[in-house]
Amino acid sequence: MGIVADVTNDGFILSSVPNFRDLGGLRTATGRTVRHGLLYRSDALHSVSEEEVAVYNGLGIRQLVDLRTPHERESLPDITPEGAAYTAVSVQNPEAAGANFSAALTDPEVARRMFADGAAERFMHGVYRELVTDAEALTGYRDLVERAAKGPTALVFHCSAGKDRTGWGAALLLGLLGVDRETVVTDYLASNERQANTDKWMRLLAENSGLPWEEVVPMTRVRAEYLDTSFRHIDEVYGSFDNYVVDGLELSGGTVDLLRERMLR
Repeated sequence: MGIVADVTNDGFILSSVPNFRDLGGLRTATGRTVRHGLLYRSDALHSVSEEEVAVYNGLGIRQLVDLRTPHERESLPDITPEGAAYTAVSVQNPEAAGANFSAALTDPEVARRMFADGAAERFMHGVYRELVTDAEALTGYRDLVERAAKGPTALVFHCSAGKDRTGWGAALLLGLLGVDRETVVTDYLASNERQANTDKWMRLLAENSGLPWEEVVPMTRVRAEYLDTSFRHIDEVYGSFDNYVVDGLELSGGTVDLLRERMLR
């Protein structure tokens, strides 16, 4: 079992990785509780400071699941905790628009075409549809759930900002555990106060592309309607969340039962 981490006075387990947090403590609709110290979500883990490495290593993490694209992983390699296995699990086609928006921002002409005049918000809704129906996403999120269910734990999963790819991963895992939709959305929206690292490089990209910051903001924050787009798209394509789990992700009932047995008290 993972070690329950202390939260600092500023509300972070790791101040250098602001979107790193424990999913433990959330209640299910049946009154059970997600165990602390077993399942963490995060932004990119290349930025763990020297001062916080000991805290990071002391969390008892045994699996690190990196949801980023190959380019992201190569550009900013993770710091893997002592005793943990590192695994890259892709949930996006590297050629998809949603996987390359930061690269697009480096080209002013492409950036203005893709993201100006409210296009950024439409772009994000498209990303959230891709995350629940694209073949790579279905394979990757099934892998994430199976790793969480089978262990070893504790496990941390992350992307770059820890809000979209990771946000859907957390929503999926919490939904499978029986956490109600309102609580899932609350956890999802908590990422908005934890984007200090992301804002630094996104502001530079916005400046270099010549886009006003307000045009870029929809890509730097989460919104309840983004997550709702994923759930609505699931209903459109599969009919229900349960059908998505069985027919889309192809997860077995035994895997879901094992996940609940491991993660709930």
